Amino acid sequence: MLRMLADGTRLRLMWLLVDGEHDVTALVAALGVARPAVSQHLGKLRLAGLVTVRREGRRALYTARGGHVRRLMTEVMHAASHRVAGIPEHD
Repeated sequence: MLRMLADGTRLRLMWLLVDGEHDVTALVAALGVARPAVSQHLGKLRLAGLVTVRREGRRALYTARGGHVRRLMTEVMHAASHRVAGIPEHD
C-alpha cells in the first residue's frame, strides 16, 4: 500500500478520493494530468486495494476504500504537513 502512495500523482489522487466519489473527468481537471495517466494510476490503486469503483450508467465513480485507507491518507498528509511547516510531531 505505502509503495503505491510514494508516487506524487497517486498520492494526490488518493487525497481527492478521501473526500468522496469522483469520476475520471473530475480527477483529470483537478490534477491537470492527462486522462490516460489518471486511468493508469487508478487501475494500480484498485489492484492495490486502495480504491473502489462504482458504476453509474457509463460513468465510473472512484473513492478511497474504507475507513482504514481514509485514516491512513489523513495521517500521511498531516505528517507531511507538519514536516513541511516545521511543526513538532505529536506524541
